[in-house]
Amino acid sequence: MVDSENQIDMQMLLDSVNRGEDGAFEKLTQAIYPELKRIAHFQLARERPDHTLSTTAVVHEAFLRLDVGHRQWAGHNHLLRAAAAAMRHLLVDHARRRQAEKRGAGVPAITLKEDQTASEDQALAVLKLDHALRDMAEIDPRLQAVVECRYFAGLSVTDTAEALGQPLRTVERDLSKARAYLRQYLDVDG
Repeated sequence: MVDSENQIDMQMLLDSVNRGEDGAFEKLTQAIYPELKRIAHFQLARERPDHTLSTTAVVHEAFLRLDVGHRQWAGHNHLLRAAAAAMRHLLVDHARRRQAEKRGAGVPAITLKEDQTASEDQALAVLKLDHALRDMAEIDPRLQAVVECRYFAGLSVTDTAEALGQPLRTVERDLSKARAYLRQYLDVDG
């Protein structure tokens, strides 16, 4: 997370962007870019080694999906949470496309293979996790937010509590609930 002086600077930049000031978006982009690269690197580090997306590509696509220049952001943490979610959705979409390609993308299959490669297994795991997170959000959206902050943005428990505006103990309880839910969902469904 950033220190309080940098948070104030970031909030000033966000306020400038929200007011539509000239050059504010470019300054915000320069200021937030290193953090977005860190988040993207954190997420890609858990992907298969031959992943075709680069950290830079993930950050740039996330910026496009965030539509940062046309949205209102409550603060730095709100922007980081949204960026982590956008990156997660990007990786899920990428896994879906890979799975469609593996299945022939609508072309009739000629042969069937019983064994899957590691990259196919990983793509299926990403899709299964995304489905679990969407189901979790229907039950309790805060649980999904805790998981996204903690595991997709790489925030500490303390930073997650700050980002969500929740007490530390609440986030710790939510994290325990989310882990239990995911463990049960991924074991029972698999």
